[in-house]
Amino acid sequence: MTTPVALYLQDAHTISEGIELVRYAEDKGFDAVWQADSRLVRDAVVPMAAFGATTNRIKIGSGVIDCWTRNPARLASTFSTLDDLAPGRYICGLGAWWDPLAAKVGIERLRPLTVMREIVTVVRALLNNETVTFDGHYVHLDGVELDYVYQERRPKDVPIYIGATGMQMMELTGEIADGAVLNYLVSPSYNVGALEALARGAAKAGRTLADIDRPQLVVCSVDRNRKHALDNARLLVTQYLGQQPHIMKASGVPQELLDEIGAVLTWPATHDEVVAASKMVPDDIVQMITASGEPDEVRAKVSEYIATGCTTPILYPLADDVRLMIDTFAGGI
Repeated sequence: MTTPVALYLQDAHTISEGIELVRYAEDKGFDAVWQADSRLVRDAVVPMAAFGATTNRIKIGSGVIDCWTRNPARLASTFSTLDDLAPGRYICGLGAWWDPLAAKVGIERLRPLTVMREIVTVVRALLNNETVTFDGHYVHLDGVELDYVYQERRPKDVPIYIGATGMQMMELTGEIADGAVLNYLVSPSYNVGALEALARGAAKAGRTLADIDRPQLVVCSVDRNRKHALDNARLLVTQYLGQQPHIMKASGVPQELLDEIGAVLTWPATHDEVVAASKMVPDDIVQMITASGEPDEVRAKVSEYIATGCTTPILYPLADDVRLMIDTFAGGI
């Protein structure tokens, strides 16, 4: 049985280049494209709209939008509008964001589980064409609806996924979301605990793990030159070791290495600082948490994520030739 694959884009390419890559991926049988809301560089919604306007079949997800900086009523209206553009093809991916970035822009990420539950609840209800009154810890709506005037009133087919890393958020995802966007830069073994947490949450809602879609971001550096492939992935690995060590720790990266990198690399960091710190990161760490190398080697690594519960690998291309990566996974795996 063939497993579908998806493409992941951040801000490494112009939007015009991204459109061409998404169209190429669609032609090669890719199931979806996920666009990052990356740091404070690239907003997700604009390229998502561009992808929907220039393709015919491929699904388009936000991978992921933080749950703090957009009012949930506006979130619902945004995805309702996207669904008008390409009906049935958009996925609302939400995440709890990360510090220090959130703190630097004045956001205290207090009670993220409660906040996520409230936002998913009201966004889903609004997209389902309901009138919502909600007085929660974070969300306060008073008789709010998507007040269509010139178009048909209809529920919008927009599934809601949560980008979860910690096991508490993973359990909540299993309880309330349509899918979990499993994180990147984790080892395949991380998925075992993640699926257990998803199953516990699903059981609370009378569901099973099979009811929860589980696409997973996978850093994918494909190059005919194996050393180049590893070096391209090493820079991103280094950045996350220094800036998001909680993700790295969840995958079994030794605390000693996290401490060494964290002592010299925080956020924000210059490219030169990342390059210098990358010299401390050995090949085995790169290979543990990414799919990097020559095409056959990369396909084998991605298969490990599928074997541990990923339903659709979302491939994050780091090598120079993105089309080589797309060709490597044409038609699925």
